Amino acid sequence: MSALLAAVPWPAPSSCAAAVALLAIAAVWLLCLRLLPFMARRRRMKTEARLPPGSFGWPLVGETLDFVSCAYSPQPESFVDKRRLRHGSAVFRSHLFGAATVVSADAEVSRAVLQSDARAFVPWYPRSLTELMGKSSILLINGSLQRRVHGLAGAFFKSPRLKRQVTADMQRRLAPALAAWRAQGPGARLRIQDHAKTIVFEILVRGLIGLEAGPEMQQLKQQFQEFIVGLMSLPIKLPGTRLYRSLQAKKRMARLIQRIIQEKRRKRIIAGEGDGEAPRDAIDVLMGDGSGELTDELISDNMIDLMIPAEDSVPVLITLAIKFLSECPLALQQLEEENMQLKRRKTDMGETLQWTDYMSLSFTQHVITETLRMGNIISGIMRKAVRDVEVKGHLIPKGWCVFVYFRSVHLDDTLYEDPYKFNPWRWKEKDMMSTSSFTPFGGGQRLCPGLDLARLEASIFLHHLVTSFRWVAEEDHIVNFPTVRLKGGMPIRVTSKDKILHAG
Repeated sequence: MSALLAAVPWPAPSSCAAAVALLAIAAVWLLCLRLLPFMARRRRMKTEARLPPGSFGWPLVGETLDFVSCAYSPQPESFVDKRRLRHGSAVFRSHLFGAATVVSADAEVSRAVLQSDARAFVPWYPRSLTELMGKSSILLINGSLQRRVHGLAGAFFKSPRLKRQVTADMQRRLAPALAAWRAQGPGARLRIQDHAKTIVFEILVRGLIGLEAGPEMQQLKQQFQEFIVGLMSLPIKLPGTRLYRSLQAKKRMARLIQRIIQEKRRKRIIAGEGDGEAPRDAIDVLMGDGSGELTDELISDNMIDLMIPAEDSVPVLITLAIKFLSECPLALQQLEEENMQLKRRKTDMGETLQWTDYMSLSFTQHVITETLRMGNIISGIMRKAVRDVEVKGHLIPKGWCVFVYFRSVHLDDTLYEDPYKFNPWRWKEKDMMSTSSFTPFGGGQRLCPGLDLARLEASIFLHHLVTSFRWVAEEDHIVNFPTVRLKGGMPIRVTSKDKILHAG
Protein backbone atom coordinates (compact mmCIF):
# COMPACT_ATOMS: atom_id res chain seq x y z
CA MET A 1 0.00 0.00 0.00
CA SER A 2 2.79 2.38 0.90
CA ALA A 3 4.59 1.47 -2.25
CA LEU A 4 1.45 2.23 -4.27
CA LEU A 5 1.07 5.64 -2.63
CA ALA A 6 4.73 6.37 -3.20
CA ALA A 7 4.29 5.56 -6.89
CA VAL A 8 1.51 8.24 -7.38
CA PRO A 9 2.99 11.43 -8.98
CA TRP A 10 1.87 14.04 -6.35
CA PRO A 11 2.42 17.74 -7.21
CA ALA A 12 5.13 19.74 -5.53
CA PRO A 13 4.16 21.56 -2.29
CA SER A 14 3.94 25.03 -3.95
CA SER A 15 1.69 23.88 -6.81
CA CYS A 16 -0.51 22.02 -4.32
CA ALA A 17 -1.16 25.20 -2.32
CA ALA A 18 -2.09 27.04 -5.50
CA ALA A 19 -4.55 24.35 -6.46
CA VAL A 20 -6.17 24.43 -3.02
CA ALA A 21 -6.49 28.24 -3.28
CA LEU A 22 -8.13 27.98 -6.71
CA LEU A 23 -10.56 25.39 -5.40
CA ALA A 24 -11.42 27.63 -2.46
CA ILE A 25 -12.03 30.63 -4.72
CA ALA A 26 -14.22 28.56 -7.00
CA ALA A 27 -16.19 27.30 -4.02
CA VAL A 28 -16.75 30.82 -2.70
CA TRP A 29 -17.74 32.02 -6.18
CA LEU A 30 -20.25 29.21 -6.55
CA LEU A 31 -21.60 29.92 -3.10
CA CYS A 32 -22.05 33.63 -3.97
CA LEU A 33 -23.91 32.71 -7.14
CA ARG A 34 -26.26 30.62 -5.04
CA LEU A 35 -26.62 33.33 -2.40
CA LEU A 36 -27.05 36.38 -4.66
CA PRO A 37 -30.76 35.82 -5.37
CA PHE A 38 -31.34 35.15 -1.69
CA MET A 39 -29.40 38.30 -0.66
CA ALA A 40 -31.26 40.41 -3.23
CA ARG A 41 -34.54 39.02 -1.99
CA ARG A 42 -33.58 39.84 1.60
CA ARG A 43 -32.55 43.36 0.53
CA ARG A 44 -35.88 43.88 -1.19
CA MET A 45 -37.71 42.59 1.86
CA LYS A 46 -35.76 44.98 4.06
CA THR A 47 -36.57 47.90 1.74
CA GLU A 48 -40.24 46.95 1.62
CA ALA A 49 -40.31 46.85 5.39
CA ARG A 50 -38.96 50.41 5.58
CA LEU A 51 -41.30 51.77 2.93
CA PRO A 52 -44.50 53.32 4.28
CA PRO A 53 -47.54 51.05 4.00
CA GLY A 54 -49.93 51.61 1.13
CA SER A 55 -50.95 50.66 -2.37
CA PHE A 56 -50.21 51.92 -5.89
CA GLY A 57 -53.84 51.41 -6.90
CA TRP A 58 -54.82 50.83 -10.51
CA PRO A 59 -52.29 50.31 -13.34
CA LEU A 60 -51.19 53.58 -15.01
CA VAL A 61 -53.65 55.89 -13.19
CA GLY A 62 -52.76 54.70 -9.70
CA GLU A 63 -54.97 56.43 -7.12
CA THR A 64 -55.17 59.75 -8.98
CA LEU A 65 -58.84 59.41 -9.92
CA ASP A 66 -59.83 58.81 -6.30
CA PHE A 67 -57.69 61.75 -5.19
CA VAL A 68 -59.33 64.10 -7.72
CA SER A 69 -62.80 62.79 -6.86
CA CYS A 70 -62.20 63.55 -3.18
CA ALA A 71 -60.63 66.92 -4.06
CA TYR A 72 -63.90 68.02 -5.69
CA SER A 73 -65.90 67.02 -2.61
CA PRO A 74 -66.57 69.25 0.43
CA GLN A 75 -63.88 67.30 2.34
CA PRO A 76 -60.82 66.74 0.09
CA GLU A 77 -58.87 65.34 3.04
CA SER A 78 -61.10 62.24 2.93
CA PHE A 79 -58.61 60.74 0.44
CA VAL A 80 -55.91 60.82 3.11
CA ASP A 81 -58.27 60.02 6.01
CA LYS A 82 -59.45 56.75 4.41
CA ARG A 83 -55.90 55.54 3.78
CA ARG A 84 -54.72 56.70 7.15
CA LEU A 85 -57.29 54.44 8.78
CA ARG A 86 -56.70 51.58 6.32
CA HIS A 87 -52.92 51.53 6.67
CA GLY A 88 -52.67 52.70 10.27
CA SER A 89 -50.19 55.43 9.37
CA ALA A 90 -50.23 59.17 8.62
CA VAL A 91 -47.47 58.45 6.08
CA PHE A 92 -48.34 56.03 3.28
CA ARG A 93 -47.35 55.22 -0.29
CA SER A 94 -49.54 55.80 -3.31
CA HIS A 95 -49.33 56.58 -7.02
CA LEU A 96 -50.47 60.10 -7.95
CA PHE A 97 -50.25 62.11 -11.17
CA GLY A 98 -48.07 59.48 -12.82
CA ALA A 99 -45.50 59.12 -10.04
CA ALA A 100 -44.80 56.74 -7.16
CA THR A 101 -45.56 58.96 -4.16
CA VAL A 102 -45.20 58.97 -0.40
CA VAL A 103 -48.06 61.01 1.09
CA SER A 104 -47.39 62.71 4.43
CA ALA A 105 -50.09 63.88 6.82
CA ASP A 106 -47.57 63.74 9.67
CA ALA A 107 -46.50 67.21 10.87
CA GLU A 108 -42.94 66.14 11.79
CA VAL A 109 -42.32 64.30 8.52
CA SER A 110 -43.78 67.18 6.52
CA ARG A 111 -41.63 69.74 8.30
CA ALA A 112 -38.48 67.62 7.75
CA VAL A 113 -39.20 67.47 4.01
CA LEU A 114 -39.87 71.22 3.84
CA GLN A 115 -36.64 71.98 5.69
CA SER A 116 -34.53 69.76 3.40
CA ASP A 117 -32.39 71.23 0.63
CA ALA A 118 -31.75 70.19 -2.98
CA ARG A 119 -29.36 67.44 -1.87
CA ALA A 120 -32.42 65.48 -0.69
CA PHE A 121 -35.49 66.85 -2.48
CA VAL A 122 -36.23 69.05 -5.49
CA PRO A 123 -39.61 70.52 -6.50
CA TRP A 124 -41.97 68.36 -8.51
CA TYR A 125 -45.16 69.51 -10.22
CA PRO A 126 -47.56 68.09 -12.80
CA ARG A 127 -46.28 68.44 -16.35
CA SER A 128 -48.77 71.15 -17.39
CA LEU A 129 -47.58 73.35 -14.53
CA THR A 130 -43.88 72.85 -15.28
CA GLU A 131 -44.52 73.64 -18.93
CA LEU A 132 -46.19 76.92 -17.99
CA MET A 133 -43.74 77.91 -15.24
CA GLY A 134 -40.63 77.29 -17.33
CA LYS A 135 -37.18 76.12 -16.25
CA SER A 136 -36.21 79.51 -14.79
CA SER A 137 -39.20 79.72 -12.43
CA ILE A 138 -38.49 80.29 -8.75
CA LEU A 139 -40.75 77.28 -8.16
CA LEU A 140 -38.42 74.97 -10.10
CA ILE A 141 -34.84 76.29 -9.91
CA ASN A 142 -32.45 74.90 -7.31
CA GLY A 143 -29.14 75.61 -5.63
CA SER A 144 -27.46 79.00 -5.41
CA LEU A 145 -29.65 80.54 -8.12
CA GLN A 146 -32.82 79.66 -6.22
CA ARG A 147 -31.38 81.02 -2.99
CA ARG A 148 -30.37 84.26 -4.70
CA VAL A 149 -33.75 84.89 -6.37
CA HIS A 150 -35.70 83.83 -3.26
CA GLY A 151 -33.50 85.95 -1.00
CA LEU A 152 -33.80 89.06 -3.16
CA ALA A 153 -37.58 88.68 -3.55
CA GLY A 154 -38.08 87.85 0.14
CA ALA A 155 -36.09 90.86 1.35
CA PHE A 156 -38.04 93.15 -0.98
CA PHE A 157 -41.45 91.80 0.08
CA LYS A 158 -40.54 92.23 3.75
CA SER A 159 -39.16 95.73 3.29
CA PRO A 160 -40.93 98.59 5.13
CA ARG A 161 -40.70 100.62 1.90
CA LEU A 162 -42.90 98.15 -0.03
CA LYS A 163 -45.29 97.76 2.91
CA ARG A 164 -45.75 101.54 3.06
CA GLN A 165 -46.37 101.62 -0.70
CA VAL A 166 -48.87 98.74 -0.60
CA THR A 167 -50.69 100.30 2.37
CA ALA A 168 -51.00 103.68 0.63
CA ASP A 169 -52.05 102.01 -2.66
CA MET A 170 -54.72 99.87 -0.99
CA GLN A 171 -56.13 102.80 0.96
CA ARG A 172 -56.23 104.91 -2.20
CA ARG A 173 -57.73 102.07 -4.26
CA LEU A 174 -60.32 101.10 -1.62
CA ALA A 175 -61.64 104.65 -1.19
CA PRO A 176 -63.50 104.85 -4.55
CA ALA A 177 -64.65 101.23 -4.19
CA LEU A 178 -66.21 101.94 -0.78
CA ALA A 179 -67.81 105.12 -2.15
CA ALA A 180 -69.30 103.19 -5.07
CA TRP A 181 -70.72 100.56 -2.71
CA ARG A 182 -72.31 103.29 -0.56
CA ALA A 183 -73.78 104.95 -3.63
CA GLN A 184 -75.66 101.77 -4.48
CA GLY A 185 -77.71 102.25 -1.31
CA PRO A 186 -78.60 99.89 1.55
CA GLY A 187 -78.52 96.22 0.64
CA ALA A 188 -76.13 96.64 -2.29
CA ARG A 189 -75.03 93.20 -3.55
CA LEU A 190 -71.30 92.62 -3.94
CA ARG A 191 -69.26 89.63 -5.00
CA ILE A 192 -66.35 90.04 -2.62
CA GLN A 193 -64.07 87.61 -4.45
CA ASP A 194 -64.25 89.65 -7.67
CA HIS A 195 -63.61 92.98 -5.95
CA ALA A 196 -60.71 91.55 -3.94
CA LYS A 197 -59.11 90.14 -7.09
CA THR A 198 -59.33 93.43 -8.96
CA ILE A 199 -57.90 95.52 -6.13
CA VAL A 200 -55.13 93.16 -5.02
CA PHE A 201 -53.95 92.35 -8.55
CA GLU A 202 -53.45 95.98 -9.52
CA ILE A 203 -51.61 96.79 -6.29
CA LEU A 204 -49.25 93.82 -6.36
CA VAL A 205 -48.48 94.22 -10.08
CA ARG A 206 -47.47 97.81 -9.41
CA GLY A 207 -45.15 96.55 -6.67
CA LEU A 208 -43.70 93.87 -8.94
CA ILE A 209 -43.18 95.62 -12.26
CA GLY A 210 -44.12 99.26 -11.63
CA LEU A 211 -47.11 99.18 -13.97
CA GLU A 212 -49.86 101.71 -13.21
CA ALA A 213 -53.60 101.24 -13.74
CA GLY A 214 -54.58 101.71 -17.37
CA PRO A 215 -54.94 99.83 -20.67
CA GLU A 216 -51.71 97.87 -20.23
CA MET A 217 -52.79 96.77 -16.76
CA GLN A 218 -56.12 95.55 -18.14
CA GLN A 219 -54.37 93.75 -20.98
CA LEU A 220 -51.99 92.08 -18.51
CA LYS A 221 -54.87 91.02 -16.25
CA GLN A 222 -56.77 89.46 -19.18
CA GLN A 223 -53.70 87.55 -20.33
CA PHE A 224 -52.94 86.44 -16.78
CA GLN A 225 -56.44 85.02 -16.34
CA GLU A 226 -55.97 83.10 -19.60
CA PHE A 227 -52.60 81.87 -18.32
CA ILE A 228 -53.56 80.74 -14.83
CA VAL A 229 -56.45 78.46 -15.85
CA GLY A 230 -53.95 76.23 -17.66
CA LEU A 231 -51.87 75.42 -14.59
CA MET A 232 -53.85 72.24 -13.96
CA SER A 233 -54.69 71.08 -17.47
CA LEU A 234 -53.92 68.13 -19.73
CA PRO A 235 -50.24 68.30 -20.81
CA ILE A 236 -51.08 68.60 -24.52
CA LYS A 237 -49.62 71.58 -26.39
CA LEU A 238 -51.50 71.27 -29.68
CA PRO A 239 -53.10 74.48 -31.03
CA GLY A 240 -56.52 75.02 -29.50
CA THR A 241 -55.82 73.08 -26.29
CA ARG A 242 -56.04 74.70 -22.88
CA LEU A 243 -52.28 74.40 -22.29
CA TYR A 244 -51.45 75.88 -25.69
CA ARG A 245 -53.67 78.92 -25.10
CA SER A 246 -52.15 79.46 -21.67
CA LEU A 247 -48.62 79.24 -23.08
CA GLN A 248 -49.50 81.84 -25.73
CA ALA A 249 -50.90 84.13 -23.01
CA LYS A 250 -47.66 83.77 -21.05
CA LYS A 251 -45.59 84.71 -24.11
CA ARG A 252 -47.63 87.90 -24.54
CA MET A 253 -47.19 88.78 -20.85
CA ALA A 254 -43.45 88.06 -21.04
CA ARG A 255 -43.08 90.42 -24.03
CA LEU A 256 -44.82 93.22 -22.12
CA ILE A 257 -42.68 92.71 -19.02
CA GLN A 258 -39.46 92.44 -21.02
CA ARG A 259 -40.25 95.79 -22.69
CA ILE A 260 -40.53 97.27 -19.18
CA ILE A 261 -37.20 95.68 -18.20
CA GLN A 262 -35.45 96.98 -21.32
CA GLU A 263 -36.81 100.48 -20.73
CA LYS A 264 -35.53 100.35 -17.15
CA ARG A 265 -32.10 99.25 -18.38
CA ARG A 266 -32.04 102.10 -20.90
CA LYS A 267 -32.86 104.63 -18.19
CA ARG A 268 -30.18 103.15 -15.94
CA ILE A 269 -27.57 103.60 -18.63
CA ILE A 270 -28.62 107.22 -19.13
CA ALA A 271 -28.73 107.96 -15.40
CA GLY A 272 -25.62 105.92 -14.60
CA GLU A 273 -25.49 102.60 -12.80
CA GLY A 274 -24.27 104.19 -9.60
CA ASP A 275 -27.10 106.68 -9.15
CA GLY A 276 -27.95 105.11 -5.75
CA GLU A 277 -31.72 105.23 -6.27
CA ALA A 278 -33.63 102.78 -4.08
CA PRO A 279 -35.46 100.02 -5.99
CA ARG A 280 -39.08 100.94 -6.62
CA ASP A 281 -40.31 97.48 -7.63
CA ALA A 282 -39.24 93.84 -7.77
CA ILE A 283 -37.79 94.21 -11.27
CA ASP A 284 -35.41 96.89 -9.94
CA VAL A 285 -34.35 94.50 -7.17
CA LEU A 286 -33.55 91.58 -9.49
CA MET A 287 -31.89 93.85 -12.07
CA GLY A 288 -29.61 95.17 -9.36
CA ASP A 289 -28.24 91.72 -8.51
CA GLY A 290 -25.11 92.18 -10.60
CA SER A 291 -24.29 88.46 -10.88
CA GLY A 292 -25.16 88.21 -14.57
CA GLU A 293 -27.28 85.09 -13.95
CA LEU A 294 -30.59 86.95 -13.74
CA THR A 295 -31.43 87.38 -17.41
CA ASP A 296 -34.37 89.40 -18.71
CA GLU A 297 -36.18 86.13 -19.47
CA LEU A 298 -35.63 84.81 -15.94
CA ILE A 299 -36.82 88.09 -14.42
CA SER A 300 -39.95 88.28 -16.58
CA ASP A 301 -40.84 84.61 -15.92
CA ASN A 302 -40.53 85.10 -12.17
CA MET A 303 -42.59 88.30 -12.23
CA ILE A 304 -45.39 86.26 -13.80
CA ASP A 305 -45.01 83.54 -11.14
CA LEU A 306 -45.15 86.13 -8.36
CA MET A 307 -48.43 87.47 -9.75
CA ILE A 308 -50.20 84.21 -8.87
CA PRO A 309 -50.89 85.28 -5.24
CA ALA A 310 -52.41 88.54 -6.54
CA GLU A 311 -54.93 86.72 -8.71
CA ASP A 312 -55.48 83.70 -6.53
CA SER A 313 -54.10 83.32 -3.00
CA VAL A 314 -54.59 86.74 -1.37
CA PRO A 315 -58.08 87.49 -2.79
CA VAL A 316 -59.22 84.00 -1.75
CA LEU A 317 -57.77 84.56 1.74
CA ILE A 318 -59.82 87.78 2.04
CA THR A 319 -62.94 86.09 0.68
CA LEU A 320 -62.67 83.07 2.98
CA ALA A 321 -62.14 85.33 6.00
CA ILE A 322 -65.38 87.15 5.20
CA LYS A 323 -67.22 83.84 4.74
CA PHE A 324 -65.97 82.43 8.06
CA LEU A 325 -66.67 85.70 9.90
CA SER A 326 -70.18 85.78 8.47
CA GLU A 327 -70.76 82.33 9.99
CA CYS A 328 -69.29 83.31 13.37
CA PRO A 329 -71.03 86.49 14.66
CA LEU A 330 -69.00 86.57 17.88
CA ALA A 331 -65.71 86.66 15.97
CA LEU A 332 -67.08 89.32 13.61
CA GLN A 333 -68.16 91.44 16.56
CA GLN A 334 -64.72 91.27 18.22
CA LEU A 335 -62.98 92.01 14.91
CA GLU A 336 -65.24 95.02 14.38
CA GLU A 337 -64.65 96.35 17.88
CA GLU A 338 -60.86 96.04 17.55
CA ASN A 339 -60.81 97.82 14.20
CA MET A 340 -63.27 100.54 15.21
CA GLN A 341 -61.14 101.25 18.27
CA LEU A 342 -58.06 101.71 16.07
CA LYS A 343 -59.96 103.91 13.62
CA ARG A 344 -61.29 106.18 16.39
CA ARG A 345 -57.86 106.49 17.97
CA LYS A 346 -56.15 107.45 14.71
CA THR A 347 -58.97 109.87 13.82
CA ASP A 348 -58.73 111.60 17.21
CA MET A 349 -54.96 111.96 16.70
CA GLY A 350 -55.44 113.25 13.16
CA GLU A 351 -53.18 110.50 11.77
CA THR A 352 -53.40 108.20 8.77
CA LEU A 353 -53.19 104.48 9.39
CA GLN A 354 -49.74 103.00 8.71
CA TRP A 355 -48.87 99.40 7.86
CA THR A 356 -47.66 98.84 11.42
CA ASP A 357 -51.12 99.82 12.73
CA TYR A 358 -52.84 97.13 10.67
CA MET A 359 -50.33 94.46 11.68
CA SER A 360 -50.71 95.39 15.36
CA LEU A 361 -54.35 94.26 15.39
CA SER A 362 -53.91 91.02 17.31
CA PHE A 363 -57.39 89.55 16.92
CA THR A 364 -57.44 90.46 13.24
CA GLN A 365 -54.22 88.49 12.83
CA HIS A 366 -55.78 85.56 14.70
CA VAL A 367 -58.72 85.67 12.24
CA ILE A 368 -56.32 85.58 9.29
CA THR A 369 -54.31 82.73 10.83
CA GLU A 370 -57.43 80.69 11.48
CA THR A 371 -58.65 81.38 7.94
CA LEU A 372 -55.35 80.07 6.58
CA ARG A 373 -55.63 76.95 8.74
CA MET A 374 -59.20 76.13 7.76
CA GLY A 375 -59.13 77.42 4.19
CA ASN A 376 -55.96 75.64 3.05
CA ILE A 377 -55.56 77.83 -0.02
CA ILE A 378 -52.48 75.76 -0.77
CA SER A 379 -53.45 72.20 0.15
CA GLY A 380 -49.92 70.81 -0.15
CA ILE A 381 -46.70 70.65 -2.13
CA MET A 382 -44.78 67.91 -3.91
CA ARG A 383 -41.07 67.17 -3.84
CA LYS A 384 -38.97 64.54 -5.62
CA ALA A 385 -36.24 62.60 -3.82
CA VAL A 386 -32.83 62.84 -5.53
CA ARG A 387 -31.48 60.06 -3.29
CA ASP A 388 -32.88 57.55 -0.82
CA VAL A 389 -34.11 59.61 2.13
CA GLU A 390 -35.22 58.30 5.51
CA VAL A 391 -37.52 60.52 7.57
CA LYS A 392 -38.81 59.41 10.98
CA GLY A 393 -38.22 55.77 10.04
CA HIS A 394 -39.94 56.06 6.65
CA LEU A 395 -37.98 55.41 3.46
CA ILE A 396 -38.58 57.70 0.49
CA PRO A 397 -36.70 56.00 -2.37
CA LYS A 398 -34.70 57.94 -4.94
CA GLY A 399 -36.93 59.07 -7.81
CA TRP A 400 -40.13 58.89 -5.77
CA CYS A 401 -42.25 61.94 -4.99
CA VAL A 402 -43.40 63.01 -1.56
CA PHE A 403 -46.69 64.86 -1.22
CA VAL A 404 -46.69 67.03 1.90
CA TYR A 405 -50.42 67.43 2.51
CA PHE A 406 -50.94 70.54 4.64
CA ARG A 407 -54.72 70.20 4.76
CA SER A 408 -54.80 66.95 6.71
CA VAL A 409 -52.35 68.34 9.29
CA HIS A 410 -54.31 71.59 9.68
CA LEU A 411 -57.54 69.63 10.22
CA ASP A 412 -56.09 66.91 12.47
CA ASP A 413 -58.14 66.59 15.67
CA THR A 414 -55.07 65.37 17.58
CA LEU A 415 -53.39 68.72 16.87
CA TYR A 416 -56.36 71.11 16.86
CA GLU A 417 -59.38 70.79 19.10
CA ASP A 418 -62.60 70.74 17.06
CA PRO A 419 -60.60 71.41 13.86
CA TYR A 420 -63.61 72.13 11.60
CA LYS A 421 -64.79 74.95 13.85
CA PHE A 422 -63.69 78.50 13.03
CA ASN A 423 -62.03 79.54 16.27
CA PRO A 424 -59.62 82.51 16.04
CA TRP A 425 -59.25 82.50 19.83
CA ARG A 426 -57.24 79.26 19.66
CA TRP A 427 -54.28 81.34 18.40
CA LYS A 428 -54.26 83.51 21.50
CA GLU A 429 -52.38 80.75 23.34
CA LYS A 430 -50.80 78.91 20.38
CA ASP A 431 -47.55 80.16 18.86
CA MET A 432 -47.92 79.64 15.12
CA MET A 433 -44.21 80.31 14.49
CA SER A 434 -42.99 77.47 16.71
CA THR A 435 -45.43 74.76 15.71
CA SER A 436 -44.72 72.27 12.92
CA SER A 437 -48.45 71.75 12.48
CA PHE A 438 -49.08 75.13 10.79
CA THR A 439 -47.50 75.51 7.35
CA PRO A 440 -49.90 77.43 5.05
CA PHE A 441 -46.97 79.18 3.36
CA GLY A 442 -44.70 76.14 3.05
CA GLY A 443 -41.36 76.19 4.83
CA GLY A 444 -37.60 75.99 4.65
CA GLN A 445 -35.70 77.60 1.80
CA ARG A 446 -38.89 77.79 -0.26
CA LEU A 447 -41.06 79.51 2.32
CA CYS A 448 -43.41 81.85 0.46
CA PRO A 449 -41.59 85.23 0.34
CA GLY A 450 -44.84 87.21 0.34
CA LEU A 451 -46.40 85.87 3.53
CA ASP A 452 -46.15 89.19 5.43
CA LEU A 453 -47.57 91.08 2.47
CA ALA A 454 -50.52 88.69 2.21
CA ARG A 455 -51.38 89.28 5.86
CA LEU A 456 -51.06 93.04 5.45
CA GLU A 457 -53.33 93.21 2.40
CA ALA A 458 -55.97 91.04 4.09
CA SER A 459 -55.78 93.18 7.25
CA ILE A 460 -56.28 96.43 5.30
CA PHE A 461 -59.24 95.06 3.32
CA LEU A 462 -60.95 93.67 6.42
CA HIS A 463 -60.36 96.89 8.39
CA HIS A 464 -62.02 99.13 5.82
CA LEU A 465 -64.90 96.73 5.23
CA VAL A 466 -65.83 96.20 8.90
CA THR A 467 -65.40 99.86 9.88
CA SER A 468 -67.50 101.10 6.94
CA PHE A 469 -70.25 98.51 6.46
CA ARG A 470 -72.49 95.94 8.03
CA TRP A 471 -73.30 93.01 5.78
CA VAL A 472 -75.44 89.94 5.37
CA ALA A 473 -73.84 87.06 3.49
CA GLU A 474 -75.70 84.93 0.98
CA GLU A 475 -75.17 81.18 0.99
CA ASP A 476 -72.09 80.09 -0.91
CA HIS A 477 -69.75 77.14 -0.72
CA ILE A 478 -66.05 76.51 -1.15
CA VAL A 479 -64.65 74.72 -4.20
CA ASN A 480 -61.30 73.12 -3.39
CA PHE A 481 -60.02 71.86 -6.75
CA PRO A 482 -58.10 72.61 -8.89
CA THR A 483 -57.76 75.81 -6.83
CA VAL A 484 -59.62 77.02 -3.75
CA ARG A 485 -62.36 79.55 -4.49
CA LEU A 486 -65.95 80.43 -3.60
CA LYS A 487 -68.32 79.03 -6.21
CA GLY A 488 -70.53 82.12 -6.24
CA GLY A 489 -67.78 84.65 -5.51
CA MET A 490 -69.09 85.17 -1.93
CA PRO A 491 -72.02 87.54 -2.47
CA ILE A 492 -72.87 89.83 0.43
CA ARG A 493 -75.39 92.63 0.85
CA VAL A 494 -73.81 95.68 2.46
CA THR A 495 -75.24 98.68 4.26
CA SER A 496 -73.09 101.67 5.10
CA LYS A 497 -72.65 102.32 8.82
CA ASP A 498 -73.28 106.00 8.07
CA LYS A 499 -76.77 105.06 6.83
CA ILE A 500 -77.38 102.94 9.92
CA LEU A 501 -76.34 105.77 12.26
CA HIS A 502 -78.44 108.27 10.30
CA ALA A 503 -81.47 105.98 10.41
CA GLY A 504 -80.95 105.53 14.15
